[in-house]
Amino acid sequence: TFYPSSKTCSACGHKLKDLSLATRSWTCPHCGAHHDRDLNASLNIKQEGIRMLKAAGMTVLRS
Repeated sequence: TFYPSSKTCSACGHKLKDLSLATRSWTCPHCGAHHDRDLNASLNIKQEGIRMLKAAGMTVLRS
């Protein structure tokens, strides 16, 4: 399934409608957090993975 990891603010969860591939950094219009596109995407993927594991009843240890 598609997960908009680059277009979702890792600080507040706001989702941008559009984000071109050429845009390497952006500022969330909702909370003002500034994001590097790739770092933001990696944080969102980690958070989504943890959410999915917990939903499956697994224990998640954070490091």
